[in-house]
Amino acid sequence: MKTSSQAELVEIARRHAEREAAADLEGTLATLEAEPVYELYPVGLRLRGMALTRRYYEDFFERALPRTLGYELRTEWVGESGLLQEYDITCRTARGDETFRVLSILKFGRNALSGERLYADEPFFRFLFGPLWSELEPI
Repeated sequence: MKTSSQAELVEIARRHAEREAAADLEGTLATLEAEPVYELYPVGLRLRGMALTRRYYEDFFERALPRTLGYELRTEWVGESGLLQEYDITCRTARGDETFRVLSILKFGRNALSGERLYADEPFFRFLFGPLWSELEPI
C-alpha cells in the first residue's frame, strides 16, 4: 500500500482543521486513520479509537463549537511527524468568556492523520471534551 507523501499529509491536516471549523462530521473523520489517538498534555489523558472519536466530534459539533466565539491561528510549523498549529481560542464557558492558548500537533499516520496531540489548560480540555471527560484514559 502506498504511503502518502509529507505534502499530502500536510494537506490532509489542513483539511482536517477546515472540516472541524465547518462542523463537518464525516469530512473530519475522513481525514483520520482507522484508530486515531488524541493525547492531552499536561493533564496526561487520551482518547483512543474511532468509536470514541466519533462520539467526541458529535458532541463537539453540537455542544462546544456553538460556544466557540472565535479563534486565531497564531503560527504553523510543518515537521516530519505532523503539522503543529498554535491558536488562541475564545469560548463561552461556565466561568464566562475565556481565551485559551492551544498547541495542536496533527500527527501524520501512513495515509491520513493518526490523531492529535494537544497542549492546553485543563479548563479548556474540560470544555472541549465535556461529557466524555470521564471516559478519557491516563497516558
